[in-house]
Amino acid sequence: MRQKERKFDALIGHLSDDLYRFAFWLCKNEAMAQDLVQETYLRAWRALDSLKDEKAAKSWIFIILRREFVRQFEKKIPPITSLDELDFDIEDSKPLAPDDKAEADIVRDAILKLEKKYSEPLILQVIGGFSCDEIAEQLNISKSAVMTQLFRARAKLQKALSRESKIGKVL
Repeated sequence: MRQKERKFDALIGHLSDDLYRFAFWLCKNEAMAQDLVQETYLRAWRALDSLKDEKAAKSWIFIILRREFVRQFEKKIPPITSLDELDFDIEDSKPLAPDDKAEADIVRDAILKLEKKYSEPLILQVIGGFSCDEIAEQLNISKSAVMTQLFRARAKLQKALSRESKIGKVL
């Protein structure tokens, strides 16, 4: 048991911040993101013996997180009874200035409006820090398809943002 704990910690223990950021990006709720990460760790622990390539541990656990999000999303979502339940802010060591936060919200909304085939690889690369090879493995598509989708996602995002504000010119 101790050996399994050490292996688990060595492979994915350091990924908690990355997992949380990705989970928060997906669900936009702190409590749900924390629950999602915990459930991901639990599923990863149970399936640790099925991990064949330890070099792929990061991709493996992000796949688990993404699948768990889909599983939870497909469940009946309880109704929101109060606006206080909605928490769209992610805590950061350096809070954003109001203008920066507004721009970040505009970018987030624009990314979420992209088709899933464009937003998913973009989120995995920007938020998850994955390479094109890792994204291709996670999404079960070719590396060239990932590169094409990332290129098109950025172009669509830039076009959408240029309509919204000056942000599009920065991208």
